Amino acid sequence: MHMNDWSTYRQQLSEGVAGLAKLSPDAVKGYVTLSGASQRTGHIDAKTRELIALAVAISLRCDGCIAVHSAAARKNGATREEVAEALTIAISINAGAALVYSTRALDAFDTE
Repeated sequence: MHMNDWSTYRQQLSEGVAGLAKLSPDAVKGYVTLSGASQRTGHIDAKTRELIALAVAISLRCDGCIAVHSAAARKNGATREEVAEALTIAISINAGAALVYSTRALDAFDTE
């Protein structure tokens, strides 16, 4: 049993973006251009790019990004173990960021 029907969600998301593109074509076109820019450099292979995107997606808590990039990671040959490792890195970075920002919160608290 899965928590969500990710395939249906990806389809709904695609339809929603298409609808937004009709209302605001320049914004969606700009996003597509930005999104495609990293794919044209050729410095990082597609699987690694999708693993990075998936790790960022959980950091941003974006279900749409999770749906799209998990499917793309699978399509580009990522294994479940590779996805888990990428997610573990994201977990550690998020914990590290919380630690760093905790020092900022204490600094702010200590300010008169």
